[in-house]
Amino acid sequence: MRQQQQQSSPAVGPRRLAIVVKGYPRLSETFIAQELLALQRRGVDFEIFSLRHPTDPAVHPMHRDITAPVHYLPEYLKDEPGRVLRAWRRARRLPGYGRAWRQFVRDLGRDRSSNRLRRFGQACVLATSIAPTTNRIYAHFLHTPASVARYAALMTDLPWCASAHAKDIWTTPDWEKREKLADADWVVTCTSVGYDHLVALAPRPGSVELLYHGLDFTRFSKLERATPHRDGSNAGAPVILLSIGRAVEKKGYDDLLDALAAMPPVLNWQLRHIGGGALQQRLRARAEELGLARHILWLGPQPQEEVIRQYREADVFVLASRIAADGDRDGLPNVLMEAQSQDLACLSTRVAAIPELIIEEETGLLVAPGNPPELAAALQRLIVDPGLRQRLALAGARRVRENFAMQAGIDQLLARLAPSINSVAAQ
Repeated sequence: MRQQQQQSSPAVGPRRLAIVVKGYPRLSETFIAQELLALQRRGVDFEIFSLRHPTDPAVHPMHRDITAPVHYLPEYLKDEPGRVLRAWRRARRLPGYGRAWRQFVRDLGRDRSSNRLRRFGQACVLATSIAPTTNRIYAHFLHTPASVARYAALMTDLPWCASAHAKDIWTTPDWEKREKLADADWVVTCTSVGYDHLVALAPRPGSVELLYHGLDFTRFSKLERATPHRDGSNAGAPVILLSIGRAVEKKGYDDLLDALAAMPPVLNWQLRHIGGGALQQRLRARAEELGLARHILWLGPQPQEEVIRQYREADVFVLASRIAADGDRDGLPNVLMEAQSQDLACLSTRVAAIPELIIEEETGLLVAPGNPPELAAALQRLIVDPGLRQRLALAGARRVRENFAMQAGIDQLLARLAPSINSVAAQ
């Protein structure tokens, strides 16, 4: 990815948003790319500031369609000391630098970390890099991106707002969330469970709003899936299980491997996994130990085109989400909505916002998180019963298309942003 893209989105006037993200582009954050592209198509003028450079081997088609300028802040201050020093010198002349510095010192007293110092340095670069026509800073994620946005907003006397998702809600200290909720104009969040948590911390009513991301169904066209017949009895036609997610603790892949190891030997199945993640090598080694290696295809990170192809070849989608030791957990995983949109029967866990999407025994199956025996029993049900899979898949597809379309969320977001942007063109 080049350091800065030269094209910009169609401008609608002098008012521009500065959108702060943790990393861009990322294959695992389709919900952010989907939102950016929708804002662009509705005529919103913005530029993207990323705290990290891309590491994925590919991009989604959405990323190629987004033409907004992309700027990369110093990922580590030590790597670009000259740039940081120049920005700091300029930032000291900004009207709100003193307020930002005092806030940073208070925060550092409660969080004595190099991460905190890095965010202030990145904020100096952001505050001195945004376009003169910028009149709002909008951050995706309430943890580090919101910290950078907050400090920069204080320096520049600009309003700021944020979109909160999952890890950022559950691993950020309550004191920090309270103060950010007090300072931000508003915060939107994508699950009812996250909404309830943030509302309890918010100092004023109306500052937090529930906003489901939903799906852009133009990217997930309706599939006419053939009646499924695979039932695990034919070694030449195994039931295809699909799971998409990063190999991290909260995704529960070790639980899934233990559940698969408990499958009756007479059942024929294949698991396909899409995603990267720090635990991937450990999981592969665990699969070898359990004698599962020949049943599993580790496909790594994949662009959207391949992801959709895998949805359409699979019989069951499984995601064994759980709460990690540090409190991290999923929000409402987009992959579950995507799988349901492709008439794919889903099996997941009763954790976080997943029950907001899946109605148990009606539009999918849910089991307790961290319970491999229960997960194994549910998997076996789905493997041997094509009729059950079809019933759940069709009901899930109806529900996701009726209740989780992207358009409503984009309309909500535009209503919140309206004071900061020019009139929005109809899509």
